[in-house]
Amino acid sequence: MSYRKLISFVLILYLLNSCLLSCSSSLTSDGLSQIPKKILTLAKKHEFFHWLVGIRRNIHEHPELGYEEVETSKVVRAELDKMGVSYDHPVAVTGVIGSVGTGQAPFVALRADMDALPMQEMVEWEHASKIPGKMHACGHDAHTTMLLGATKLLKEYEKELKGTVILVFQPAEEGRAGAKKIVEAGVLKKASAIFGIHVANVLGLGKMSSRPGQLMAGSGRFEAKIIGRGGHAALPQFAIDPVVAASSVVLSLQHIVSREADPLDSQVVTVAKFEGSDAFNVIPDYVTIAGTFRALSPQSFKQLKERIEQVITSQASVHMCNATVDFLEENYPPFPPTENDEALHEFYKNVVVDMVGTENYLETLPVMVSEDFAFYKEEMPGHFSFVGMQDESHLPMASPHSPYFEVNEESLPYGASLLASMATRYLLESSSLPNKSSENDEL
Repeated sequence: MSYRKLISFVLILYLLNSCLLSCSSSLTSDGLSQIPKKILTLAKKHEFFHWLVGIRRNIHEHPELGYEEVETSKVVRAELDKMGVSYDHPVAVTGVIGSVGTGQAPFVALRADMDALPMQEMVEWEHASKIPGKMHACGHDAHTTMLLGATKLLKEYEKELKGTVILVFQPAEEGRAGAKKIVEAGVLKKASAIFGIHVANVLGLGKMSSRPGQLMAGSGRFEAKIIGRGGHAALPQFAIDPVVAASSVVLSLQHIVSREADPLDSQVVTVAKFEGSDAFNVIPDYVTIAGTFRALSPQSFKQLKERIEQVITSQASVHMCNATVDFLEENYPPFPPTENDEALHEFYKNVVVDMVGTENYLETLPVMVSEDFAFYKEEMPGHFSFVGMQDESHLPMASPHSPYFEVNEESLPYGASLLASMATRYLLESSSLPNKSSENDEL
């Protein structure tokens, strides 16, 4: 072959290869850094967005409380069936665990919560809750929709996944520790990492936020019965007043944080319930108080719990009353603090920057709200983050757990894309590491 013919042949091969690359629909054809933007572009397409909105509105109209998500799980399973995604149900009472990919290692998990709150919706719109006294007032309808959206995106490129994505549609996040039951079910033993997200009303649309290490507080509940001796309000000398005792308890509980805790170690004790007599002229036999306590570190959380019981029983005794304290752990297991794995946070941040740019990533401060996502972190490395939905051209959105809470549906493609991108990139990067195969490397 002449030199001129050789050059022509090489040029033809180069042009053919370039054409194949530019025309490819492969997620990885443009490199890891292009995956998030490519997935977001797909999720923002009109047909896909319309599908997401339809699912979210359907779930929103039919809210169900923890471990009652029968109809919600039906919606999830119906969509998974349409996609040809295999799943197990029921897991942890009403949960659904699906999978996309090769069925082999590496494994990564994505989680969404499905439950609603016992609250009457006050937002007047066409798709408001049709169930009196129940409402999706924390965005779990959006989270479930986002994970279904991520599943659809992952299924589209399933042949390119270098491992398996475990899809966790979890029940009962709101105080009932559905995540704990998922972990106890043993369905995540093969996962080497798990990612979760939450919509944020204070974060602008298209922005994303998280932090390494401490993110959210651990939380517990308490209820105390302070028992005295009832009597007529005009004759207090013949009674032992539990109202005065309970009032002293409430004030003394605040001193635990203000006088005993390190000011740099955030803690909260809130008494949110105080019930006595219904009559204005009767000293009741007993008073019931109840509330929540929170701390960012496990050590502080344990100490706070111990001091709450000591303060309640001691202050009741000072006022000649008796007290019993119940931490309600059988029905409401305490949530551990949520801490983000530092390596996973760096990974997450890289994905976010590639998806929406450095200017749309914000590092948040720790917050005193809690999340049962913390139970997953006790089983494997985990990362939790926030997806913004505040449209800056509108009035500030209501906070979670408000009857006026709303979801900006424009945030749905962002959440779906973030989940799908993190799973895809995690598997690609994990599969490039030295092989650590074992006898349990299949789902």
